[in-house]
Amino acid sequence: MKVEEKIGRILRDRGLRLAISESCTGGLVCHSITNVSGSSVYFEAGIIAYSNQSKVKFLNVGEDLIRTKGAVSEEVAAAMAEGIRKAMATDIGISVTGIAGPTGGTPEKPVGLVYVGLSTTDGNFVRKLLLSGTRTQIKQKATRETLKFLLDYLQGKLM
Repeated sequence: MKVEEKIGRILRDRGLRLAISESCTGGLVCHSITNVSGSSVYFEAGIIAYSNQSKVKFLNVGEDLIRTKGAVSEEVAAAMAEGIRKAMATDIGISVTGIAGPTGGTPEKPVGLVYVGLSTTDGNFVRKLLLSGTRTQIKQKATRETLKFLLDYLQGKLM
């Protein structure tokens, strides 16, 4: 069984609803979730908030937070996850933000740096990833890791 199928089964069995905010993956996480037949039972919505402006406007991420921490940061990933969860009134919000490359990296924030955020009423959780490969490979790896993070939460591995 694929990770997204396991996620779907758990969400459906527990009556939980999910919303997703993506940046660097450009919709691949939502694509994976909706590839499972019956996902409309547990998947509410997804937003590709690629620009900083869209993160502020649609996810209620603070402009000052982006300015001080950067769009690719633990804090912004958490805010994106919480923002989508609250905006869509779901049980779980998950987010992904990062630098897919090949440009955009710095010594402090290299290409392949990705943060995955997860927000529930239990709190916010963030996982930092350092991925390698081409732009497409980084996006695919970030998607897989985002799904794994969500499954870890659902299986009680983050508490």
